[in-house]
Amino acid sequence: MLTLNAPGLLALSFFLHLIATVVWIGGLVTMALVVWPGLRRALGDDDRRLARAVEAVDRRFKPLANLSLVVLILTGLVQMNANKNYKGFLYFDNLWAQAILLKHAAIIGMIVVGALLQFGVQPALQRNAMLAAAGVSNEREAAALRQRMARLGRINLVLGVIVLILTAIARVQ
Repeated sequence: MLTLNAPGLLALSFFLHLIATVVWIGGLVTMALVVWPGLRRALGDDDRRLARAVEAVDRRFKPLANLSLVVLILTGLVQMNANKNYKGFLYFDNLWAQAILLKHAAIIGMIVVGALLQFGVQPALQRNAMLAAAGVSNEREAAALRQRMARLGRINLVLGVIVLILTAIARVQ
């Protein structure tokens, strides 16, 4: 009979969790430190080209990031259930449980920031680019949107590093 803490399932869970972490957090780090600054430097203030480039990159990264998030949640539940430090929902009486709680709070923060980018900033950039194409340009708003995108990317980067630090803390327990 296969149980949630069977060694084979647990090993597979760790493997998939690591791969999903690399894709999700590694992708966010790459976006924040390489892709967005590179696009802004290459395209300058050309909002139409920037919006198209962001959309093209996002179209490739978003499915991978979303799949990784689902894998992280499922494999994280398997690992948490198998951990000797896990005493049940809302028990935070040891360092492991406290680190995991803070890790989950940081992950929720990353999901919120990702949603703000995906459903707020990127559509606004696209809308602004369409207005610019029609000759109705608002450079101040476009600059503010580009700044917001960069700031949210940096916030996600910091939260991703916090997740990794808290994971390391939990692993030594």
